[in-house]
Amino acid sequence: MKICVYGAGAIGAYMGAQLALAGADVSFIARGAHLAAMQKNGVRLQLEGVERVVKVKCTADPRELGLQDYVIVALKAHSVPGVVDAMQPLIGPDTAIVTAVNGIPYWYFYRHGGVFAGTKLDSVDPGGKQWEALGPERAIGCVLYPAAEIVEPGVIRHVYGKKFPIGEPSGERTERIVRLHEIMTAAGFDAPIREDIRDEIWLKLWGNLCFNPISALTHATLDVITSNAGTRAVSRTMMLEAKAIADRFGVHFRVDVERRIDGAGAVGAHKTSMLQDLEHGRPMEIDPLLTVVQEMGRLVGQPTPTIDTVLALIKLREQTAQQALGQPVARANRDAERKVALGAA
Repeated sequence: MKICVYGAGAIGAYMGAQLALAGADVSFIARGAHLAAMQKNGVRLQLEGVERVVKVKCTADPRELGLQDYVIVALKAHSVPGVVDAMQPLIGPDTAIVTAVNGIPYWYFYRHGGVFAGTKLDSVDPGGKQWEALGPERAIGCVLYPAAEIVEPGVIRHVYGKKFPIGEPSGERTERIVRLHEIMTAAGFDAPIREDIRDEIWLKLWGNLCFNPISALTHATLDVITSNAGTRAVSRTMMLEAKAIADRFGVHFRVDVERRIDGAGAVGAHKTSMLQDLEHGRPMEIDPLLTVVQEMGRLVGQPTPTIDTVLALIKLREQTAQQALGQPVARANRDAERKVALGAA
């Protein structure tokens, strides 16, 4: 089984190293010092107090790897549209694209049923590029619950969790998803096959859409956000706005709002990925976590006043951070381009 992890950062490298140890033919697409370190020394994976060195083929050029059975896309969601063309040498007629990204994926409305079936979401897939070039029929959903970090280039520390629910957009138990489940289980992951992976996507997104931006705006950790009366109330309101939208699309939440908030608080003094990105001067995952919820709300005429407010604040926070670092204000340009594409400019 040939598996390419496209975006072998902390989570991608953790997944790939474990899959390689389970016997899969794994390769990594990475860049910079992290790539150089893995090419020279292998992946140093720190897991449960033990460090193991795993040798996998690592490159920045997908053309060196050939066609794959599975491509695990483990990039930040907003980075994916920019690498769709580069991914093409990996993709054959039977290649599956495993979307191991946060937020709503490009294929969300593929085989969804109802009046919105086939709808493309511009906030996560501008111009439908992923839909057209990767193909929604290749997609397998994968929800990320574990946490890992890059300690130094080439060194990955697993922090917690091993659960990666997977599912076909159609809900079918296909041969390809059974094979993926089997190799992920052999790798030590908890990878249940979900009949409606969209429910799992929303459950993860439900917390991300509020805790991430609030954390980046306040620099507070999850335990503080969920225990402070004010930020807990804002989180609850955002989550209820999102649930009203998800309900319109037939999503089922297996826990209630309070339990979801308490679950996040139980993680402890954890910095969200959005806060970590802000602190390291990286672009934040705003569109796949917030803008897309706003877009889906507008599809069904569901207002999102609190989400709109927090979205405006976190967009401006990103812009001011970029300006402070002397970086171009990319989001303002992307927003303007989106308005033109939607005919709203």
